[in-house]
Amino acid sequence: MHSFYAKLSAIFLLLMLTVVVIVSILGFRAALQLDVETDQKLNRTLASNLAVLFQPWLIDNIDDKMIRMEIDNLKGINRRIDIYLMGSNGMIKAHYVPEDQALMMPTVDLAPLDAYLAGAELPLLGDDPLRAGRKKPFSVAPIVIMGEEGCYLYVILGGERYETLANMLTNSYIMRTAALGIGLTLLVTAVIGMLLFALLTKRLRRMREAVHAFEGGNLQRRIQPGEPDELGDLGVAFNQMADTIVANIDQLKQADRLRRELIANVSHDLRSPLASIQGYLETILIKDPSLSADERKAYLEVGLKNTRRLGVLIESLFELSKLDARQIEPQIEPFSIAELAQDLAMHFRPIAERKNIRLTVDVATPLPLVYADIGLVERAISNLIDNALRHTPAGGSVRIVPTNDAGFVQVEIADTGSGIPAEDLPRVFDRFYRVEKSRAPEENGGAGLGLAIAQKIFELHGSPLGVRSVVDKGTTFNFRLPTATLER
Repeated sequence: MHSFYAKLSAIFLLLMLTVVVIVSILGFRAALQLDVETDQKLNRTLASNLAVLFQPWLIDNIDDKMIRMEIDNLKGINRRIDIYLMGSNGMIKAHYVPEDQALMMPTVDLAPLDAYLAGAELPLLGDDPLRAGRKKPFSVAPIVIMGEEGCYLYVILGGERYETLANMLTNSYIMRTAALGIGLTLLVTAVIGMLLFALLTKRLRRMREAVHAFEGGNLQRRIQPGEPDELGDLGVAFNQMADTIVANIDQLKQADRLRRELIANVSHDLRSPLASIQGYLETILIKDPSLSADERKAYLEVGLKNTRRLGVLIESLFELSKLDARQIEPQIEPFSIAELAQDLAMHFRPIAERKNIRLTVDVATPLPLVYADIGLVERAISNLIDNALRHTPAGGSVRIVPTNDAGFVQVEIADTGSGIPAEDLPRVFDRFYRVEKSRAPEENGGAGLGLAIAQKIFELHGSPLGVRSVVDKGTTFNFRLPTATLER
């Protein structure tokens, strides 16, 4: 009884049995009621006919002998009646019943009798003087008893037969046939119903097997699509949930892999400058008496360089962690992106000139103000320019191109550098990821955090950082910022 099929079948069978019992009871009572109604309607004039027959024997007194002779003649044909003569107040004056029966009620309720005489709808049941509290069908007629008007000739119909009607119905061929028909109908319906339930619950069993398999580690197990009903919707919902769980697991695996790579990269990038600083400091301590001033200065400069590089790395990590945790809220204000681009170009131009790289800002038309956090945008563009300069060879160029784009200002930072292979483009914004893996950070000056920070900054502004690149031809990064005239 623990399975859904067993519970559903038990409830179905219980409901069917309940319906059969209710129908049987109602049918039995209807049969009794039909018999009563038929008997009463067929004998509606019986009391009137008897009143005419008995009236001559009730003029001066009640002639029981003659009346019993008439009743005996009548009962020779029909033994189903009990006869009572009653006064106008319902008091029984004489009765003609089987000798072994005794009266238990001296009076009879006249309300059903008066309703009968008034032509009320049949069937009507009246008191049975032989059995207190028992109601039976009757026939009644007015009669004069010893000069008293308003008396009643009261005839109880059914008599012996009415008492055994239930047994007769029980033992009748019709009732046995009806019971057999009901039993066969119940059996056939139960078998068909349980087969249908088995077909319906089969889909549930398949779903249960799929869920158990998924729970056991078979993450590729899915529920086959079925009928477009509630169970079908449940199967679709499970498949969607399973796909989501698998995708989340893949994301967790990816996040775990990135976490391990992050720890490894952070450890490496922190260890290198720390080892360098430690080595030069130990050298100074060991060789201090024999070091010249120029050698000591050179060692200290190398240590200072690595210290600064270590500080920049730690600051970048701290900034990236705050961006990841959304601890930085952009302070939105209007400003000129063209002027910001010119200022940053002037800041990086000395570096570009030392590398023999042409750094320009190309503004074809006047641009509207943009809504953004000027400090964060400045940091992001600085990272993009620095990245472009580090990957552009001497004689190349880096261009900053802001343009008006229907309620937005789009900015591109394009270089003529080495480009990014297609297989590396999806990971170019991963922290500590370097396209030129053979080159150490001290050679190209970066730790693989600049692009990740820039991407996070533009994500805070609702503008993804895009990239397109062709190997040996160059790379272009682009983003869009809303203009000050755009409703926010």
